[in-house]
Amino acid sequence: MSLLIYAESAEGKFKKVAFELASYAKKVAESLGTTVTAVTVNASDVSELSKYGVDKVLKVTNDKLATFNAKAFADVIKQAAQKEGARVIVLSSTTDSIYLAPLVAVGLEAGYTSNVVGLPLSTSPFQVKRNAFSNKAFNITEISTDIKVLGLAKNSYGLVESSSTLSTEDFSPSLNDADFNVKVENVEKVTGKVTIADAEVVVSGGRGLKGPENWGLVEDLAAVLGAATACSKPVSDLGWRPHSEHVGQTGKPVATNLYIAIGISGAIQHIAGINSSKVKVVINSDPEAPFFKVADYGVVGDAFEIVPKLTQKLKEFKAQNS
Repeated sequence: MSLLIYAESAEGKFKKVAFELASYAKKVAESLGTTVTAVTVNASDVSELSKYGVDKVLKVTNDKLATFNAKAFADVIKQAAQKEGARVIVLSSTTDSIYLAPLVAVGLEAGYTSNVVGLPLSTSPFQVKRNAFSNKAFNITEISTDIKVLGLAKNSYGLVESSSTLSTEDFSPSLNDADFNVKVENVEKVTGKVTIADAEVVVSGGRGLKGPENWGLVEDLAAVLGAATACSKPVSDLGWRPHSEHVGQTGKPVATNLYIAIGISGAIQHIAGINSSKVKVVINSDPEAPFFKVADYGVVGDAFEIVPKLTQKLKEFKAQNS
C-alpha cells in the first residue's frame, strides 16, 4: 500500500505544483509508514520527481490524453490507486485537479476534502486543517472513509527536497469511449510569459490605471520581479485585459508568495480570491480603499509616480546584487 499523487505536467514537463505535491506526500507517507507513488500522463522525464521523495512512478503514455479530459484523467487516477492499493490520494488545487478530485473520490467511494493547508493533524482519526469561508477562516476536517482524497491548497507547503531511489513502470489503464464523451475543440494558451497558475509573484492592476494604454506600468514591474500580470474584474469587463488575467473569487484564485495590487480598491470578491497570498502589497491613492485593511504593506499615493520609481529601484538593486 502506498500513497498516490497525480503529478501534473504540460507539454511533457512537470508543473511546479507536482513537486510541491510530492514534497507534501513524502511527509504524509512517512507518518503513515508507507511510500509515495506518482501517476503521470504523457510526461517526458520523470526522474526529477525523485528529488522530492517519490519512490515509484506509474507512467501513462496515451495520445488520447494529449488534451485534458476530467473524466478520462480521473479514471486513470482511480485505476492507479486501485493497482497500488492506495488509501490516501493527494491532488493539487489547480483548475484541472479541482475538476478531477470529486470524480476520483466518487470512483473510489472515498471521502474528499479540498483546500488542505498543512500536514494531517492526526492520522487516527485522520484530521486535516483546511481553508474555509473564502480563506477567511480555517476548519478541522475528519475523514472517516477507508480511502481518502486530499486537495492540497496551492503554495501551502512549498518545495522540500528529499532524494529517493526511483522506480518506474509503464501503466496502461483501461479507457473506453464513455471516458471521452466531452470533446475539446480548441485550447488557447498564453505563451512567452509567466502564467498566473505557476507564478510565485503576481502584479495586478485595476481601474486606477485609467486605461489599457497605461498597462506598461504593470508589465514593467512584473518583468523585473519575474512575475505574472493580472487584473481586477472591472478591468477585464472593460476589455482592457483578457479575462484569463482576471483574479479573484469570480476569476482565478491565487495563493502567491507576493501579490502587488496597483489601483485596485479591493472589492470583497477580489480580496477573497487573493487572500491566501502570503504577502499583499497595495498601492492606491485612496487611503480609505478597503484593500488597505487586509494588506501587509500599503502605499498611499499616485501609482503613476510610485510604480516607475519602484521598478527603477528594483532594477538597480538587481544590478548591484547579480
